[in-house]
This record gives sequence, C-alpha cells and structure tokens, in this order.
Amino acid sequence: MLVDLATRKKTSGLIAALVAAALAVGPSVPVAPARAQESKGPNILRDTETERLLAEYTRPILRVAGLEKQNIQVVIINDPTFNAFVADGHRIFVNYGAIMQAETPNQLIGVLAHETGHLAGGHLAKLHQQLAQLQTQMIIAMVLGAGAIVAGAAKGSTGVADAGAAAVAGPQAMIQRTLLSYQRQQEESADKAGVKFLTATQQSPRGMYETFKRLADQTLFAAHGADPYLMSHPMPAERVEALEGLARASPYWDKKDDPALQARHDLVRAKIAAFMERQDTVYRRYPLSNSSLPARYARAITTYLHGDLNNALAQIDGLIQAQPNNPYFQELRGQALLEGGRPAEALSPLHKALALSNNAPLIEMLLGQALVATDNKAYTDEAITILRAAVARETEAPLGYSQLAMAYGKKGDYAEADLASAQAAYLRGDNKTARELASRAKTRFAIGTPGWVKADDIVSAKPMPGSKNN
Repeated sequence: MLVDLATRKKTSGLIAALVAAALAVGPSVPVAPARAQESKGPNILRDTETERLLAEYTRPILRVAGLEKQNIQVVIINDPTFNAFVADGHRIFVNYGAIMQAETPNQLIGVLAHETGHLAGGHLAKLHQQLAQLQTQMIIAMVLGAGAIVAGAAKGSTGVADAGAAAVAGPQAMIQRTLLSYQRQQEESADKAGVKFLTATQQSPRGMYETFKRLADQTLFAAHGADPYLMSHPMPAERVEALEGLARASPYWDKKDDPALQARHDLVRAKIAAFMERQDTVYRRYPLSNSSLPARYARAITTYLHGDLNNALAQIDGLIQAQPNNPYFQELRGQALLEGGRPAEALSPLHKALALSNNAPLIEMLLGQALVATDNKAYTDEAITILRAAVARETEAPLGYSQLAMAYGKKGDYAEADLASAQAAYLRGDNKTARELASRAKTRFAIGTPGWVKADDIVSAKPMPGSKNN
C-alpha cells in the first residue's frame, strides 16, 4: 500500500495495526457531495463526479490486470494526508488528500495502478496466510518457553527460567521482522505490476514515479538512520531508484495526459478543496485573480457553503453558461437551493442533473430529498419512485432509505416507513434501533409478504461492521 511514511513515528504494534487496517472497514454511506459520513469505520466521502472520474482512471488498469469483472470500486476516505491502500479484495481506498496532491491524472492513476498490483497479486490474502503462519509459530514458541519457565522454577534453576523467558519474548521480534520483510516484498511487487499495467494500457508510469519520488523526498529525514528491517516499505531511495529504472524503460514515459482529462481532474480537485478546506484557504488556493473554471467552481461552492446563497447562485449560473451540459454544475445549483431552504426551486436543476448524469443514484437521492422537503404531497409518489430506484442500485445508502421513510410517512404508509427507517439505521450501524423499527414494521405487514420478510431479515441480521450496539 502507498503510505506517507512521514507520519509513521514507530513500528511497535504493527501487526495489530495491519490486522485492524484489513478488518475495520465500515460500510460506505452516500451523503451530500463531498461530505463525510460519521461511523465507527473510516469516514467515507461520496460524490458522483469524483467517483466516476476515479472509475474511469481504474477501468483500463483493472481490465489488463484481469480484474475487470470483479466489481472493484474506489472508495474515498475523509483524510487530508496522502495515502491509498487495499483492505479487502474488492475496494481500493484513496484519501482525498491523495487526490488533492496529485497535480495530474497520471500521478493519481499511478497510485491506483500500484494498488491494483496488490489486488492482482492477492497480497491481502497472502498477508493473512503469513500472519496465521507466524502466529502459529509464536504460539508454539511461547508454549515451549512457558514450559521452560515452569520447569526452571520447579528445579530452582534461574538459568532455565531465564531461557524460557527469552523464548517467550524472542519470537515477537522475529515475527515483526519477518512480517515487515514480507510486506516490503509485496510493495516491490506492486510497483512492478503497476508499471506493467500502465505500459499495457499505453499510459505513462512517469506520474507514479513522480509521486513516489515526492514521498521519498518528504520522508528522507524521517527514514534517516531507521533500521531497514523495521520498515514495512522498501527504503525510499532504494524504492525510487528501482521504480525509476522500470518507469523510464516504458515507451510511454513522455506521454502526456489528455487535456480534457486534465480539465476534469482540476475540477474535481477544486471541488474537494472547496468542500473540505476553510474558506480563507480556498481563496488563497483559488484567488479572485484566477479566472479558470476550476477556480470559479471552488469559489462558488465555498460561497454557498458560507451562507451567501444569492452570490453563489450567480457564480453557479456562470459555470452553467460555460458548460451547459455539465451535470455537476446543475447538481451544485440544486444542492445550494435545497440547503438554502428553497427545495421547490432545486427541483429543476436536479432533474437536469439527473438526466445529464444518466440517472446517477446519489443525484437521485438528492432529488428525492428535495421532493420530500417541499412538503407538497403531490410530489410524494415521484419521490418514492426515484428513491426506490436509487437504493436499488446503492444498497448501502442510509440517506436514501431515511428520505424514503419520510416519503412513505407523508403518504401514510407506516409499514414501509418503518422498514425504510430500519434499513437506514442498520446501515448506519445502529443495530438496536434497526431491530426495534424492523420489529414494529413486522406487526404492520402481513406475515410472509416481501416487506415482512425484509423486516424479519433485519431483526435476525448480524450487526454491520462498526455497529454502535448489538
């Protein structure tokens, strides 16, 4: 995994940390664009524009890696540091900081190619096997060591007892070194695979090299004097040197990004900056003297977020005039109006955004939310239809289910309202509330009907990862 080693201050407890990183992954939750979820697991950012761009980056790489049919998704973590990793076999996790710091598409694509190398190599499964093997070795050594301690105590021999104590402590250090060495081999393998995938898709590995070189320069001081046997990644200079040799050998080393792709990349970076950074930081990054479309995008977003709705709408209208068929400018206008307390006015731009985006589920949820927020019962059936379509494609979507519950409540269908509320609570990790609502829903449905069966499934379901209660 690509990790910014400048933030790593020690290696103690690394085995536990690795297991936690592999297992403590909560469900992703759709929310307003570029907003974070609150959960026991990692905070996830959801945004159609960003996710579709990342999917476009990964699609050709996954194809040549033989993973095209594995439904692998890129998940955005709410973290400003530069990091990307795999923690299961079907998701690549990328911090929004990695997107922000990648100045070109190629730099971010290089990161994704590296992580695809981990997936293609089955590194996570192999790491689990290695952990299991090492754990068995440690247990055997500890049992033998404990036996020696007991035997030494029984005989009154401090030498035997001391040897037993050493036998208990020694395997832990050995296991740590063995595991870290294994990880370094995996990182080197992922680097090679990443370059191979980029070359096979006729893309430059230069961005991958530039990213690793920058991280190596940042971590040079942190790694100075470090024990190479206690690092989970190859020593920066050695890694960069090996990667440079592979990358420069590619016939596509000097190939540039498509200008249209660079333009979309810049818009996404501006969007993330506007949603995730302070307003004064956004204006320093995108001053008024910068008249580019990304700068105008960032300033329009931060203006609406800080309550100046009319000024923001004027800026958003300028964006729409520049790109009338950009669904995300229409989405932004609808979102600003909705959050500004004008949901009825949000319907038109959200309908346009939905059509232009080919019915993106997250935009469907936003439109459904606006329909519900109008308090116009004439919109209730439309809201239910749209929200049901959205949650059918985004099955782990608390926002969609909570809005669906409100729509059913307005219609007086309290059985479906309770069921949708239970589904939302379950996906948020509130298992206790989910069971209570599902139990009540069961009393409202006829026994054996689809709604009753779904409610019963929630009552008897295992808690979601990261659940707040059981």
